[in-house]
Amino acid sequence: MQHRNFGRTHRPVSEIGFGAWQISGAWGPVDEAQALAAIHGALDAGINFIDTADVYGNGLSEQLIAKALRGRSGTPPFIATKIGRRSRPHVAEAYTAETLTGFVERSLTNLEVEILDLVQLHCPPPSVYYMPEVFEALDGLVTTGKIRAYGVSVEKVEEALKAIEYPNLSSVQIVFNMFRQRPAELFFAEAKRRGVSVIVRLPLSSGLLSGKMTAQTVFDEKDHRNFNRFGQSFDRGETFSGLDYDVALRAVEEIRKLVPEGMTMAQFALRWVLMHDAVTVAIPGARNAEQASGNASSSGMPAVSQSTMQALAQIYDHHAKAQVHQRW
Repeated sequence: MQHRNFGRTHRPVSEIGFGAWQISGAWGPVDEAQALAAIHGALDAGINFIDTADVYGNGLSEQLIAKALRGRSGTPPFIATKIGRRSRPHVAEAYTAETLTGFVERSLTNLEVEILDLVQLHCPPPSVYYMPEVFEALDGLVTTGKIRAYGVSVEKVEEALKAIEYPNLSSVQIVFNMFRQRPAELFFAEAKRRGVSVIVRLPLSSGLLSGKMTAQTVFDEKDHRNFNRFGQSFDRGETFSGLDYDVALRAVEEIRKLVPEGMTMAQFALRWVLMHDAVTVAIPGARNAEQASGNASSSGMPAVSQSTMQALAQIYDHHAKAQVHQRW
């Protein structure tokens, strides 16, 4: 496992992390034993970065992480959580120092820790990025010792570019994969210049880039890939990267032809993400130990050739760019 320094924290983290959204119930029913095995499998494979959120399973994801870590020795992993979306209604005015502190206190309890490594605003309303008092409140949580650092999880590149103007922001989490390539145009260079870490979520595009899905694949009624394909419950870009499912399947078949021998398509997709040096950590999800271990192994695999990178760019231009590029 290769490591990259996490921005202003200067803490080395594994370049492949563990995305804990998949153990929350939003991807179908959660088997606790299997979820715990997935976390252990990730840690055993050298992953030391876990990303979660207070709304994942209404705290279940955070609680499962805490349970998995109780019996483990050694240096604890870097745990990043997200807050903000528990507000009802979820409006910019809800992002007060008092509310954010309450969310942090709840995550401290769920994760069974005394200080949170990283707290991220969880895709807040766009106007929050223009409210310096919100980021001053986060500075206050650092000062009081409740959090070590803070960042944002964004939907759009424009939000990311605004967020990194705040001098103490440590990280930006953003969707980036073979079907969502816009962040590499400008944002990555700006983040790198400012020393801001980049956390890549949905690097496998909701599992599309595992190459295991077909037009006949059936998703559980509680799986967002069933109920949010058109943004019915939250931002459409969080499900299949916002790309029409049938279009994406055609693109997957073209990508499949480029996968080198000895790699799975998922490993190939993760290795593609890691070719971008502005990326600090990619956080694919995993529902079992085998998936977690397979994801981790992509770190040690050969670099993607420039000719293949160019071919993948052409597939993006042909299939995905018109649908997603300017939208996010």
